[in-house]
Amino acid sequence: MHSFFYFIRKLLLWIALLGAGNLALAQLRLPKVFSDHMILQRTKPIPVWGSAKAGERITIEFGGQRYHTITGRDGKWRVQMAAMNAGGPYVMSVFGEESTQEALTFKDILIGDVWIASGQSNMEWQVSQSQNAGQEIKNANYPAIRFFNVPHAKQVVPQDTLAGGSWVSMDTAGVKTASAVAYFFARSLHGDLKVPIGIVQSTWGGTPVEAWTSRPKLLESPITKSRVMTNDSITAAHFVKDSLDLLKFWDIVYKADTSIVSSVTGMAYNDSRWRTIEMPATLKDMNMPGYEGIVWLRRELAVGADIPGAVDLSIELGHPEMNYSVYINGREIAKTEWNANLSHKYNIPSGLLKKGRNVVAVRMAFLWGGGGFNPASDGMYVSAGNTRFSLAGTWKFMTDMEASLPTIKNYHRYPSYLYNAMINPIVSYGAKGFLWYQGEDNASAPDEYRSLFPMMIRDWRERWGQGYLPFLYVQLANYMKRQEMPAESDWAKLREAQTMTLSEPNTGMAVIIDVGAADDIHPKNKQEVGRRLALLAKKQVYQQNIQAQSPVYKNHQIEGQRLRVTFEETGKGLKTSDGKEVKGFAIAGSDGKFHWAEASIQGNNVIVSAPGVANPVAVRYAWADNPACNLVNSAGLPAVPFRTDPPKNK
Repeated sequence: MHSFFYFIRKLLLWIALLGAGNLALAQLRLPKVFSDHMILQRTKPIPVWGSAKAGERITIEFGGQRYHTITGRDGKWRVQMAAMNAGGPYVMSVFGEESTQEALTFKDILIGDVWIASGQSNMEWQVSQSQNAGQEIKNANYPAIRFFNVPHAKQVVPQDTLAGGSWVSMDTAGVKTASAVAYFFARSLHGDLKVPIGIVQSTWGGTPVEAWTSRPKLLESPITKSRVMTNDSITAAHFVKDSLDLLKFWDIVYKADTSIVSSVTGMAYNDSRWRTIEMPATLKDMNMPGYEGIVWLRRELAVGADIPGAVDLSIELGHPEMNYSVYINGREIAKTEWNANLSHKYNIPSGLLKKGRNVVAVRMAFLWGGGGFNPASDGMYVSAGNTRFSLAGTWKFMTDMEASLPTIKNYHRYPSYLYNAMINPIVSYGAKGFLWYQGEDNASAPDEYRSLFPMMIRDWRERWGQGYLPFLYVQLANYMKRQEMPAESDWAKLREAQTMTLSEPNTGMAVIIDVGAADDIHPKNKQEVGRRLALLAKKQVYQQNIQAQSPVYKNHQIEGQRLRVTFEETGKGLKTSDGKEVKGFAIAGSDGKFHWAEASIQGNNVIVSAPGVANPVAVRYAWADNPACNLVNSAGLPAVPFRTDPPKNK
């Protein structure tokens, strides 16, 4: 309840600030990305901008120079300061000569290279959540690597300034919440270049590329034009309602109805009208597609003998959905929130399990297409010493016993709303280039991504007005269950769309098809992801003579019953990452049916054939959600997944 009233107070303050907007415009101000400890881009004219009283003379003192401008009728002003070499620290003073307001002074400013890092959760993933987090945090001591983390915000119209944020040095305190990918990228560059590295991080998990693209650009595309125009009736009031609904949503998820708990978990409860399901099973098996809400599940457990009090008792639930509570004979023995561990094992208090009939009840939140218990069946049991009682088999379940979850609109996913609040306020901040890790949220429509992703890149470059700034991005990692036979894959198609985007000038793609995990959409090895992005930057941006690109398909030739596939970017030659035979190739004949192929390396070529394909016409490599593949170049960089059969436009 306290958090609810805190939210209301913040909302009222926000409304009050809106009313004071005209007064604020009369005050000298700069966007929040200009602050103490900031890093400004070296060797380029440095843009600085803000607002003040219309017609006021603005002066900036920086680096021993003075700059002047006059605000326009709209109260906005802009200055291009002279380019400077890496160095610092400096102090910047900004003041209006007709104002009684004190000068705005920013201290401890460094000149170096600034990269804009954006995308969804894999770019947002923090150093504290990454592989070897404890050691990485302990060793962080980089006062010349600094992050500005743009706070989450959404707006229906473009904003001039951010909701908050400040520049933070990468020490043991500041590094914890920084983007792991961007931090490891910055650390690698800083180690080589010996110049300050600034990262402006603007990220939000679970967001599509169109949320990060401006409205005018989206209106140019037939894919997004109607979506954008449909949302024209949405206002900030809709955001407020959605926020209130979200509070209610999580209140229902986390706080069980106590009267239902006391009734449903008891041994005397009559569940004869409940539906049955053979567990383990997930939502897709339960004949209620798309259900979202609280589901109660019950199972009776027969114990054939008295259990001595000294025996260790536990319950193992296998791999259930992440938000749930467990009850045995009416007593709660575990409550978990966002538990994604592979093992869900809990102790059972002595004396709770009885000879004869017992009842296990589970209250579970079915959210976003997930719910139930994932296989395998041997992971669900009650353990009494050396004896196991299986929990697999028939369970009963019931929906809608508690309050329904309100529908959450998730406006942060709507076209242009994140651009308006989290990109537009930093547009034109001096930068060396962009870093991008996103695509998971667009994987259900990979054909659209072929247009939407390069469109966003062009949009940002046009608005920054600093030429073809380097745009380096991460291709989707391997993820989900590995398929035994060649099959179609939306994730493979999304990776293909990302590869096609290399046709945009001054772009680079880090391939991480070997870094992912079948059961984790957020692979923890962000060090390698950041390193591979840094390799691209060192080669393409800083002109170092290194092998930075992955092997990429060049062409293929049909040689009787086999195919010869030629690669570029092989370095000193192709090899396999594990020293074993090449894996990951499949070929098809004129029937279009793909078969796993045998493959061998010959210089920059791979010779591919399959016993079941006498006249091959097409070849694929690493074409799956989670492919088994091992082809790399001499630098150990994995080959880019590809197919030679033409994409089919929808």
